[in-house]
Amino acid sequence: MKRTFRFLILLCVMLIPLGCSNDNPSSPETEKQPDPVQEVELMISAAASLTDALDEMKPLFESEHPDVSLKFNFGSSGKLAQMITQGAPADVFLSASEKDMNTLQDNNLIIEETRSHFTENELVLITNKENPVSLTSFEEIDAATVEHFSIGEPESVPVGRYTKEMLEHLGLWTSLQNNLVFGSDVRQVLTHVEMGNTEIGVVYASDAQISPKVKVIATADADWHEPIVYPGAVVSESLHVEEAKQFLTFLTGDEGKTILQKYGFK
Repeated sequence: MKRTFRFLILLCVMLIPLGCSNDNPSSPETEKQPDPVQEVELMISAAASLTDALDEMKPLFESEHPDVSLKFNFGSSGKLAQMITQGAPADVFLSASEKDMNTLQDNNLIIEETRSHFTENELVLITNKENPVSLTSFEEIDAATVEHFSIGEPESVPVGRYTKEMLEHLGLWTSLQNNLVFGSDVRQVLTHVEMGNTEIGVVYASDAQISPKVKVIATADADWHEPIVYPGAVVSESLHVEEAKQFLTFLTGDEGKTILQKYGFK
């Protein structure tokens, strides 16, 4: 009997620590883990001419803002503005013309106080390096000697709109109508010339700089067309306004300016 009693006491003593361990608040199984940081994805709708510069900015910005990732939608400024007007998601709009940004502002689709001009550009006449034409200026363009001439679509592509203004100023627009090959954005114009589909084309100086397949024949006089300025702004429907403002601050800061200049922007 005594032996049985001693055994029961010993068993209780052994079981007490096991019972207490389950109530330990610092146990790894019961300790509350911190909630993971939610990453913000910013959608940047940007003019096609900004492609290379923004691709270089992306990892730099994201390293400084580890909770934000950038996603780009490149295209002609006119088409991007139309998409935003129709409700396409976007946090920031970077346009190659004031006209397309004005369209959004007039419809209260951007936060007006965030709008700023962040860079400028120039028009250049290009030809294929492997099969160059013998032109030396815009004034020498002749429908009788140039069969195919690539420009941006004037109705929706800013570079096309600037090109039309320039050709009208030089008195060449009407005579060249049967020779024009329209591109859906400035990069398509560049591709036409790179592939030899057209003898010449008009692109921005920044686009000509990134291509090893073309050479610049001439640079347009700034007085021949409206100033080529690039405005940027936060879209009104953005769900990440503060992060969008941070991106615009980066774009207009020293790092952003240095990269833009590297790719031929003024």
